[in-house]
Amino acid sequence: MLDRQKNIPSLRAVTTPERATSQKARESWQIWGIISEFVEAAERLSEIRPAVSIFGSARARDGTPVYTQTVEIARKLSDAGFAVISGGGPGVMEAANKGAFDGRSPSVGLNIELPFEQHGNPFQDISLRFRHFFARKVAFVKYAAAYVVMPGGFGTLDELTEALTLIQTKMGRRIPIVLVGSEFWAGLLSWMKSALVEQGMIAENDLDLMQVVDDSDAVVDAIFDFYEKRGFAQTPAEREQLLYL
Repeated sequence: MLDRQKNIPSLRAVTTPERATSQKARESWQIWGIISEFVEAAERLSEIRPAVSIFGSARARDGTPVYTQTVEIARKLSDAGFAVISGGGPGVMEAANKGAFDGRSPSVGLNIELPFEQHGNPFQDISLRFRHFFARKVAFVKYAAAYVVMPGGFGTLDELTEALTLIQTKMGRRIPIVLVGSEFWAGLLSWMKSALVEQGMIAENDLDLMQVVDDSDAVVDAIFDFYEKRGFAQTPAEREQLLYL
């Protein structure tokens, strides 16, 4: 406990009253914009379960092995009854939407407004637009029964570690996390084992939260194997967890 009082100036004390009022009003109205993104996501995505979120590089070009395999995986998942959720943009996101768009289940794009790189692809049955990364990330996790992670950059790693953190801390329910491409992911997994596990940053069994596959059919099999005994329906405890993401 502090044994002295600190003098923390209010916003009005460090700027003009008019500017302080304007700034507070702007931030207050922004909160309503954030709420509206959560509400729209809930209204449009609550009925698409089961769904799988697919992540990967926005820079993967049509015709490359990663793009082609993502289309194949998404089509197989869609035909198996899974809605497919992607970021709605180019690269792997487009490939995921494209595969699902041609399949039996909905193709969902969670688009984000960025100053570069992001533009919506035309393969979306359901398209949502976000201005806030955190609201979009909640939607990726909340409505997905599994994560499929293709090769990608910082954004892909961000989504992967977000899911791992939620599951590890039990703030999120356990779902399959399938990494596609053993050669691509080998270095990261080796570093996790040699650095994070060896230095006690994570437990060794935390690595079991991820499964690495190379074959497209193995992605679908891994998800069905996970849910074979327990089913896709959420338990009351899992529904409660999702309220606090």
